[in-house]
Amino acid sequence: MIHEKLARASEETNAIKPLGSEAGILSQVDTFPKLLKRHAVIRASSEAMREKDFGIWQSWTWYEVAEEVAALSNGLASLGLVRGDSIAIIGDNRPRLYWTMAGAQSLGAIPVPMYQDSAADEIKFVLEHASVRFAVVEDQEQVDKLLSILDDCPILETIIYDQPRGMRSYTQDYLHDMNDILELGRDFGCNNPTYFDDEVSKGKGSDTSIILYTSGTTGNPKGVVLTHDAIIQTSINAAVQEGLNDKDECLAYLPMAWVGDHVLSYAQSYVVGFCVSCPESSETLLTDLRELGPTYFFAPPRIYENILTSVMIRMADSSKIKLKLFEYFMALARRVGPDILDHRPVSLFNRIVYGIGDLLIYGPLKNALGFSRIRVGYTAGEAIGPEIFTFYRSLGVNLKQLYGSTEASVFITVQPNGEVKPDTVGVPTPGVEIKLTENGEVMFRSPGVFKEYFKNPEETEKTKTSDGWVYTGDAGLVGEDGHLKIIDRAKDVGKFIDGTMFAPKYIENKLKFFSNIKESVAFGDQREFCAVIINIDSEAVGNWAERNGIAYSSYQELAALPAVYDLVQENIEQINRELAQEPNLVGAQIKRFLLLHKELDADDGELTRTRKVRRNFITKKYTSSINALYGTASHCQISTELVFEDGRKGLISADVMIRDAQLFNIDKQIAAE
Repeated sequence: MIHEKLARASEETNAIKPLGSEAGILSQVDTFPKLLKRHAVIRASSEAMREKDFGIWQSWTWYEVAEEVAALSNGLASLGLVRGDSIAIIGDNRPRLYWTMAGAQSLGAIPVPMYQDSAADEIKFVLEHASVRFAVVEDQEQVDKLLSILDDCPILETIIYDQPRGMRSYTQDYLHDMNDILELGRDFGCNNPTYFDDEVSKGKGSDTSIILYTSGTTGNPKGVVLTHDAIIQTSINAAVQEGLNDKDECLAYLPMAWVGDHVLSYAQSYVVGFCVSCPESSETLLTDLRELGPTYFFAPPRIYENILTSVMIRMADSSKIKLKLFEYFMALARRVGPDILDHRPVSLFNRIVYGIGDLLIYGPLKNALGFSRIRVGYTAGEAIGPEIFTFYRSLGVNLKQLYGSTEASVFITVQPNGEVKPDTVGVPTPGVEIKLTENGEVMFRSPGVFKEYFKNPEETEKTKTSDGWVYTGDAGLVGEDGHLKIIDRAKDVGKFIDGTMFAPKYIENKLKFFSNIKESVAFGDQREFCAVIINIDSEAVGNWAERNGIAYSSYQELAALPAVYDLVQENIEQINRELAQEPNLVGAQIKRFLLLHKELDADDGELTRTRKVRRNFITKKYTSSINALYGTASHCQISTELVFEDGRKGLISADVMIRDAQLFNIDKQIAAE
C-alpha cells in the first residue's frame, strides 16, 4: 500500500528528479496512477486539491489524494471493475469524480466522462456505445437520469453517487454511496495489501487513458481514444513551454467531459504537481475565482465576454467621476498596456501614468475579478473579439489564444510570450507539426495524437492518415511569421452565387464581439447575400433597457422591441463598414437579419454541450424563417418546440420582425476614411 512506501519518503525523494528534467522519465512514470504515487512521495504534504463546500475551502494533500484514490480503486475492484472496463463519470467538478478517474486508471479501466447537463437520451447513446458497466455520478439528479434509461442500458450494472442528499429512499441494490465504497476499499486493501500497487505497475503508457466524446455538431458524438503517453507527453511539452511549476494553481470549473478541462485540471496537475481547486457551484464561480486567485487559468471567449459585460454594466451605473477616470485610464491601457506586458519599449511618462492607473483602476479591477495572480491565461474554442482580448492584456493579464482539439490532447498551436496577436492562434507547440491541404484545411501531427475513434474505424481512417497526420476540419492560413489564423470550419466555407467566398463563422464571431449579441447564425452559401439570425444577450440588453427606461416582461418581448433592433442594427452596420474595407469580404456584408424570439439552447438541440452552433439542425428547424430572410417580407411567423429541464415539451410562437441593414461600397468607404 501507499502508506507503507511513504515511510521511506525521505530516501526516495532524493532518488527522483523533477518530471521532464531527464531523458527517459516516461519509461518510469508513464501512467497517471504512477504519477500520483510519485507526487505522494516527493510532495506528500503539498496541497493537491481543494473544494469549496458550504462556503469553506477544504483541501487534500498529495498523500491524502493518493490514499483516497487507492481506497476508491480497491472499492471499485471489490465490486468487480476490471482492466478494460469502461466507467462513466457524470457531474460537476468534484474531487471525488477526478479521483474516480485515477482510481479506474489504476485498475486499467477506462474513464468516460459525460457532460453533466446532457439529457438522458444523450447519456444513453454514450453508455451504450462505450459499453459502460459502472457509473459514478455526483448527485440525485444524475442518478435519476440514469434510472430513467436503465431499461435501455442492460450493460450498466452499478451506479455510485458522491452526494447522498435526497438518496435516502433509493434502495436499489445496484446503487451505492461513495462513502460505502471507500470503506469497502479500505477493508479490501487491508486484506489484499499489494493488490493496488500490483495493478498500477501493470499499466503502460500505451494503454488507453480515457475516452472523450466529441460534442457532435453534425451527428452522434465520436469517442476519442487517448493514451497515457499522448496526454502526458503533450502536457509536459506545454507545461515546459509556459514554465508551469508545482506552485501554480488552477480553478477546475469547465465540464469534465471536455478535453480542455481534462488536460489542464487533471493531466497537467499530475504532470507538474500543482493544486487544482473546485468551486462550490456554477452560481458561486466568480466569487470563488476572486477568493482563489489562480495563477493558471483557462476560459472560452464567452466567459471573458461575460466578465467584461458585467464590468461595463457596473461602470455604466457608477458616478460620472469614476466613469471618466475609468475611460481615461483604460484608453491609456489599450495604447501601452500590451507593450508593457510584452516588455516592449514604452516612454517613461506613459509608464508612470500606467503605474498610477494600476493603483487606481487596473489593480483593483483585476483583484475584483480574481485575475491578480494569473501568470498564464488561455482562451480557445471560438475566436475572441480583438477588443475583448486587448482589454485583458491592457490590464496586465497574460491572456493568450491557443488552438487545439480533442484528437490532439488539446495543444496544436499557442501564442508564444512576446508574440501575442489578436487575430492568430499562435505557432505549433513543442513536438507539433502543421500543414495546410490544397483547399486550406489545417492538418497536424503531434505526440498527443489520438489513438482512434472508439468502435469507428471508418471515421478514424478518414481523419487520421497512416503516417500520423490528422485532418482538423478547420480552414486556415499561415502567415509569414509562422502564426496560424483559423478562418472557419472547412466544410462550412461556401460561396455566394457570384462565386465570392462565404465564411459564416467569421461573420458570426464578428457579431458576437458585441456585448449585445450572444449567438448568431449566418447564411449565404449559394445565396445572393448574407443574412443572419441573432440571439441578443439578455443581461447586457436588459441592463441597457433598464437604464433607458424601456419596460419589458420577458426575453421574447425584449427581443421584439424596435429599440433593440436599432441597437443591434448599429452593431451589424459597423461590421459591414469593416467588411467593406476588405476586398475579399466586401460581398459578405449582412443585408437582412432577425432577432430570434428564444435563446438557442442545447436542450432544444440547437447547440452542442460546449455551446457550438449545430448549423445543419438550425437550418432545418428554422427553414421558414431563413426563407423569409431571403424574401421581401418585413415579418415572419415562427413556432418553435421547447424542451424543459424536466423533459416536458412546449410550443412558443412569435411574429418576428425582419430588418434590412445598410451596405457599404468599398470605394466610398475607403474615400470616407
